[in-house]
Amino acid sequence: MKLGSAAVATLRSKRFWIWQLWGIIIYGIPVAIRLATGSVEIPFLNFPGFWIGHYIPGNMLEKVLVNSFFPGGAGGVAGELFFSNYKDKAVVGKSKYLSRLGGALIQTGLWSAFQLWGFSLMILGPWSIGGEWGNIFEHYLVFPFNFTLAAFSIFTPDIVNIAKSTLSKAYHKPIE
Repeated sequence: MKLGSAAVATLRSKRFWIWQLWGIIIYGIPVAIRLATGSVEIPFLNFPGFWIGHYIPGNMLEKVLVNSFFPGGAGGVAGELFFSNYKDKAVVGKSKYLSRLGGALIQTGLWSAFQLWGFSLMILGPWSIGGEWGNIFEHYLVFPFNFTLAAFSIFTPDIVNIAKSTLSKAYHKPIE
C-alpha cells in the first residue's frame, strides 16, 4: 500500500480514534483538576513534589501515568496501525514494537512542538508557582523526559489488553 493510502486507512481506524480520544481525555484530567482547584499540586500525583535538576518535574508520577497514554501510547498505536496498513498485514514481534516506537516518538515530537509553541505565547494559568503566575504549557526542559516516557509507552497497549482480558475473565463475559 502507498504511504498516503496507509495514512488514510489509519485515520479511518476505530482503534486509532479510541486511543487518541481516550488519551487526550486522560491527559486532560490533571489539567481540569488544576483549573478547578487553582493549584499546580495534585496531592496524590505530585510525587516527588520537587524538581530533580531541570529535567525531571515535581509531578513525575502524574507524567508517567498520563504520558503512557498520550502522546506516547496513542502515538504507538497510530504507528502500529500505520505500518500494518502500509505492509497490508499485521505487524508482529519486533516489528510491532519498532512501529509503535516510531509512532510514539513522532506523536511526542508533534505534541512537544505544540507545547513549545504554547509556552512561547506565555499564557498564564490561574495557579501560582512560588507566588507568581505560571505558564499553562510545559517548559521545554521536560521534553527529554517526555521522549523517554514515550519510548516506554510502547508497552501500554499490551498492558491495557491484559487488564481488559483479566477483567473480562473476572466477570465471565467478554468485553468488546
